[in-house]
Amino acid sequence: MLLLLTSAILDLMADRWSNPVTSLTLPILVCGLAAGLLGYGVVPMLQWLKTGQVIREDGPQAHLRKAGTPTMGGVFFVPVAVLVALLWSGFAPEALAASALTLAYGFIGWVDDWQILRQKSNKGISPRAKLAGQIGFALLFCLWLAVTQPVSITDVALPFGLVLPLGLLFWPLAAFVMVSESNATNITDGVDGLMGGTGAIALFGLGALVADKSPSLMVFCACMSGACLGFLAHNRNPARVFMGDTGSLALGGALAAVGLLSGSLWSLFLISGIFFVESLSVIAQVSYYKATKGPDGKGKRLLKMAPMHHHLELSGWSEINIVAAFYGIQAILVLLAWVIL
Repeated sequence: MLLLLTSAILDLMADRWSNPVTSLTLPILVCGLAAGLLGYGVVPMLQWLKTGQVIREDGPQAHLRKAGTPTMGGVFFVPVAVLVALLWSGFAPEALAASALTLAYGFIGWVDDWQILRQKSNKGISPRAKLAGQIGFALLFCLWLAVTQPVSITDVALPFGLVLPLGLLFWPLAAFVMVSESNATNITDGVDGLMGGTGAIALFGLGALVADKSPSLMVFCACMSGACLGFLAHNRNPARVFMGDTGSLALGGALAAVGLLSGSLWSLFLISGIFFVESLSVIAQVSYYKATKGPDGKGKRLLKMAPMHHHLELSGWSEINIVAAFYGIQAILVLLAWVIL
């Protein structure tokens, strides 16, 4: 279904990217094949290294059978996308910056995954340490933007040609976008094929939207999208490998970097709708539980389980149906962003 949706969107936009040098199709195909083939060597290696995922005991009981499935899949598909994007774009500054933030957030995820495996628990590094790393890299990225980009980067483009001049307020917003986007994609990664597929569609759509502004960022998005598709060859249900925080945090960093560099924050917000709804479902669940806490210290739950995809699972949806529905919604969000650009 993902490939059909991608093909349909490509057909709608084909007249705009007929030049093979600035084509979305070729980088997607190259990175898809490269990541997919590389996975056939890396996944068995991850199994040999005993990188089996530790499953939360308080999660859906059906997920317990996934214990031992290799994680850290981001270590093979993210570097493929970054390397090809840099070579394809001729090491353009914008592609370098997006790649740097992607790898930086992927590194935070790798440390978290490594701690989970080392401690044989699902806690990893502390939330405070993870947040500190995300904010630290976000501040470095903001510093790079301030030094290298024109002052006009602080003007946020809105629909219908409107522009919102944020001035100094742009910088805390930029840091918030990077941290929240990476956390949102991290939360979404909870069902076989979910983050890989929605990430591929989101990156493809964002690449199409920024093509006129920055061909190098378009190539970067296409490479990341293609690598996600290659990863799906091993992550589709039933998954042979999980991307782990290594992959999910990196994807959030990639989306945020492109949105900021291209001045496409409004489009990024629309395209990231699923990721933010997933995050909001967690925030709403925790907030409602605390607000309804009684004398016994227990509160009520707004959802059967957060994030939203777990609520749907416990409501009787199969993983395949959840993924298919989310893919369809993600494609609609991309088209909506394209229509109101």
